[in-house]
Amino acid sequence: MFEFAWPLAAILLPLPLLLPYLWPRPENHDEDQLEGQRQTLLHPRLDALQSAYQTRRLRRQLGGWLHKSLLGLLWLGLVVALMRPQWLTPYTEVSTPGYDLMLTVDASHSMDALDFTVNGRQVSRMQVVKGVMGRFIDSREGDRIGLIVFGSQAFVLSPLSMDRNAVHQLLDGVVASIAGQGTALGDAIALGVKKLRERPPQSRVMILIADGDSTHGSFAPVEAARLARMAGVRIYVIGVGSKQEQIPIYEDGQIKYRDDLTMNEDTLQEVARTTGGAYFRATDTSALEEISQRVSQLEKTQAEARTAFLPEPLFRWPLAASLLALLGLGLFPEGRKRFVRGASGA
Repeated sequence: MFEFAWPLAAILLPLPLLLPYLWPRPENHDEDQLEGQRQTLLHPRLDALQSAYQTRRLRRQLGGWLHKSLLGLLWLGLVVALMRPQWLTPYTEVSTPGYDLMLTVDASHSMDALDFTVNGRQVSRMQVVKGVMGRFIDSREGDRIGLIVFGSQAFVLSPLSMDRNAVHQLLDGVVASIAGQGTALGDAIALGVKKLRERPPQSRVMILIADGDSTHGSFAPVEAARLARMAGVRIYVIGVGSKQEQIPIYEDGQIKYRDDLTMNEDTLQEVARTTGGAYFRATDTSALEEISQRVSQLEKTQAEARTAFLPEPLFRWPLAASLLALLGLGLFPEGRKRFVRGASGA
């Protein structure tokens, strides 16, 4: 399909026709006097001179017509190029049925706590989250996955996307305290609900990974969970952390033991229960399989088809015609009307 992006530029087309009326050309009396002098010129071969003059006059008329045509072509090409002609090619994108999964990951300072052990080696909560959720992302073929990280504030790191590899790479780049050292758990849930409610119902799922503590933000976790229930968003919660009295954490270049990093499972369980979801422990090896089974029981989003028109610019062609007309004006300057000055003194 052909169209002009800026069709209003066509109002410039009649501008050359209006110029003689806007700026009238001054009369040249010297040329009139010269014409009268030519009528009284005496020559022994007047017939031959008159024939040669008529031939030259015809050539000048033809040159003048060619000059005006090239000028018109030059102006027409410039205006058409300014109107931005383009060819629109239809492109249809069909999305397969799937789920809308928003991963909401705690990235507060407490995620640096070293209360997990893998193969006899202490690892942080964040490392466990990356391993667990990385495998979960890789298994969700056909689903739209987004990523939210939160600390003192909540941020959308990736909108809902079919590109699982991109979301996985973004998750691998998350470090503790990247969004502040606090924990705005309620704000993170509210932000995820805001993004998911724009999607079709029955497939809005949030996977919340946190340690249960909420120290910052405008929303309380349970209050945000009620908003999620009203929006039809189910929240599956994965709790990370332990209930040890003294939890090691890497701070200031050394390992320290603190008693304020204990996971609050009560809050996380209440969030899951309020939205009709479920609660899992990150150390549970069957947690991922259970989450996948729960999500698969929901109704998938129906397939969507969207058609977009991709523009291909065509301004080069009228611009090339203008350049050719400009070249022709340089090659045939004889068509330009000349004014004779100082004829009265000849």
